[in-house]
Amino acid sequence: MSYETQPAPLRYGEAVIHPPALPEPRMLPTEIPPGVQVITLPSGARTLAYAPATPVEPVPVPVQRIPVWAKTTALLAPTVGGGIGAASIGLAYAAPGLIALTEALWAAVALIAAGGAALFLGRARRATASTHITQHITATGLFGRATGSTVHHR
Repeated sequence: MSYETQPAPLRYGEAVIHPPALPEPRMLPTEIPPGVQVITLPSGARTLAYAPATPVEPVPVPVQRIPVWAKTTALLAPTVGGGIGAASIGLAYAAPGLIALTEALWAAVALIAAGGAALFLGRARRATASTHITQHITATGLFGRATGSTVHHR
């Protein structure tokens, strides 16, 4: 059994010795197969990749039309917002008048209620004369004509 020894932990201030860097493997330009080119990536790294010999033009993307409902909504949105803003300004100007109008309506309701209560109490105190009506109806036979008399009792 062989045990690998690990280096002792470093102490503050000791020099850190890095192993020598390995050279990057390089290909000679003659070793690159046909159709492969050296490409520089956005990160700056250079790599080999298959690339077409001539640049290909991008395929144009078909233009998508904006639906009619989206145009209508976009045109109506400012109009609706403006209408709401105008209505709020109008309500702000009309608020004192609306408050006075509601107070007047409540006063009218109270007046009608008081007048109705007075009429109801006035009729309740008056004694009403009861009228009693009696009717006597007689008929002879199955299909006989009915005759009757009314008596009023006061």
